[in-house]
Amino acid sequence: MSKPSLARGTRDFGPEQMVKRTFIFDTIRRSFQRYGFQPLETPAFENLSVLMGKYGDEGDQLLFKLLNSGNFSEKITETDLNAGYKPLTTKISEKGLRYDLTVPFARYVVMNRGTLVMPFKRYQIQPVWRADRPQKGRYREFYQCDADVVGTESLLCEAEIVLLLHDILPQLGIEDFTVKINNRKILTGIADMIGAHGQEGTLCVAIDKLDKIGKDKVVDELRDRNFSEESIYLLDPVFSITGGENPFADLRKWLASSEIGLKGIDELEQVWEMVESLGLKNPKIQFDVTLARGLSYYTGAIFEVKANNVQIGSICGGGRYDNLTGTFGVPGISGVGISFGVDRIYDVMEELNLFPENQTISTKVMISNFDQEAFKYGLSILPKLREAGLNSEMYPDSVKLKKQLDYADRKNIPFVILIGSEEMSTGQLTLKNMKTGEQQKGTIEELIAAVN
Repeated sequence: MSKPSLARGTRDFGPEQMVKRTFIFDTIRRSFQRYGFQPLETPAFENLSVLMGKYGDEGDQLLFKLLNSGNFSEKITETDLNAGYKPLTTKISEKGLRYDLTVPFARYVVMNRGTLVMPFKRYQIQPVWRADRPQKGRYREFYQCDADVVGTESLLCEAEIVLLLHDILPQLGIEDFTVKINNRKILTGIADMIGAHGQEGTLCVAIDKLDKIGKDKVVDELRDRNFSEESIYLLDPVFSITGGENPFADLRKWLASSEIGLKGIDELEQVWEMVESLGLKNPKIQFDVTLARGLSYYTGAIFEVKANNVQIGSICGGGRYDNLTGTFGVPGISGVGISFGVDRIYDVMEELNLFPENQTISTKVMISNFDQEAFKYGLSILPKLREAGLNSEMYPDSVKLKKQLDYADRKNIPFVILIGSEEMSTGQLTLKNMKTGEQQKGTIEELIAAVN
């Protein structure tokens, strides 16, 4: 017999974890709805033609591909086997698990654009899969909570994302966080300025690793990717501009001859002004010129949120994409979105002990089970507790009371109703507080009022 094991990079979530995860999901969902976002779900797997080519080369390699059903190798020739893994993949796999929620969303928008009210604001809370190397804070299956607006270029959407972050994270107890913001147009301007026109994608992938590997390793990677020594020398201000007193002004001087770079700076300054107009006091936003977000489809503002004083990396990320739907033959639909990394948020909340205490309670009242008669009496009471909105259950077996109370204790059930012959004859039931050990008598209605 094989020993049961979990696939690497995946996790089980027991009841205790699920209660906490549900708390996170519910908090995020409420805020999404308050900001006018509507719910959407898409299938777990998509046609590979939908997924491939949307995430850059690195992303394509991290897609989980599903083998065609039946004898997938039937039509494979010797030539196919020698052609390399990419051409071979198309012969044996037509579908893949979704890598994120944004590309399936773009496909949905294109397929339903005739009936959608534009601008279309949607939120989506579903798992995604990446064939990544598992490590702390990085999983192969994890949930994303996305909110996107498509069909408008208004920078109000970017400003509202900043507000949404400041709304949701404190509700989860995460008060000490930083929203880092940059603009891909600025990075394009930088690529032009250092004589690496058209290589901003490669530049972004390298710069995006600055936090993880440091300046020297980023420079080594740029050399490996054929950036000239002159380009690398000209890039140097990028590593010091963020910490300056007035980074936008410093950047304007450096990118004075880059029209697209200056447009990126203008957009960010407008977002800053709008956030102020929306009345956000002491916004935790920081301009970071080295923030690149590796995904290739971003074209405007990009966001990354870090929880401070914890080991885990970013907990939210997103940005503006001007032409994501263009890859599906419908150009020009601009959108902007933010994605909450629930698994990382969970880890941060665990590390900082931020979950409310009562989150571990699933059942509030348990009815004891002494014998057949008490069992029948308990059955008549159980629905009354539930109708009063109390999570309740009855112990199913007539066993020693100690075993029943141990069960209630281990399950964090705060109240137990004890029903014996005296209770049945008088209608005065006994309510035991499991935390204090105190007991009180009363009718079922009185006990419901006491517990509520």
